[in-house]
Amino acid sequence: QVQLEESGGGLVQAGGSLRLSCAASGRTFTWFAMGWFRQAPGKEREFVASISSGGSRTSYADSVKGRFTISRDNVKNTVYLLMSSLKPEDTANYYCARCRYSSEGHSEQHKYDDWGQGTQVTVSS
Repeated sequence: QVQLEESGGGLVQAGGSLRLSCAASGRTFTWFAMGWFRQAPGKEREFVASISSGGSRTSYADSVKGRFTISRDNVKNTVYLLMSSLKPEDTANYYCARCRYSSEGHSEQHKYDDWGQGTQVTVSS
């Protein structure tokens, strides 16, 4: 099992940027792809981005492509989500999760075995 703790959320104006961090501990972090998901009030949790175990391959939801960047530092056991050009519709609780596979591109939540507690991002208009 991998323990995950997100940080970096907050309140930002539309058009601004935030960087979320997800610190991992426990099982070998570098074996697994990682993902970011989000859940807005009254909506289902949805896939945002994923990154392969080595960090060379990434995938994104269409709604964030070109605005968000996922990265990881396997020395620091940390995954990041840099969010730019933020919109009010990006307001949500953001979760990082450990994928059971090493490759990126898995958007299905059932393929992720460990989850953080989430960090709130609020974008004001």
